[in-house]
Amino acid sequence: MMRAAVAEPLIVVVVLVFGLIVNVFVNEIPAASMIVIGNVSLADLREPGRKVATSDFKGQVWLLNVWASWCVSCRVEHPLLVALAKSKAVPIIGLNYKDKDAEGLAWLAQHGDPYTLSVVDADGRVGIDWGVYGVPETFV
Repeated sequence: MMRAAVAEPLIVVVVLVFGLIVNVFVNEIPAASMIVIGNVSLADLREPGRKVATSDFKGQVWLLNVWASWCVSCRVEHPLLVALAKSKAVPIIGLNYKDKDAEGLAWLAQHGDPYTLSVVDADGRVGIDWGVYGVPETFV
């Protein structure tokens, strides 16, 4: 039973990485779809007065998941993220995209919070700079 609990999130990570490789090399997605994250400071969703800088994670491997409380597809993806978070295979950073803080917090309380940290992009400018086309999107 314990092996299944660890294997399922690991499979999700392998599938995400495989999908990224296929999209980049097989479908010839332009290099612009690969994001380069500059040093940006964003408010912590749980502690709005606290700023978190992307440079805080320099040299670490982490998953960036772009999500929103209004996103219907996020409901489908979310249980996989919760399972992955339980495995502690990789830290998951959430980018709450074009959402209201209270609604995002309520959504996480209702559906579970898989994020090591969730930051706020209320106007969507950071997401656009990073090449986000819609939600959900997940980057390694």
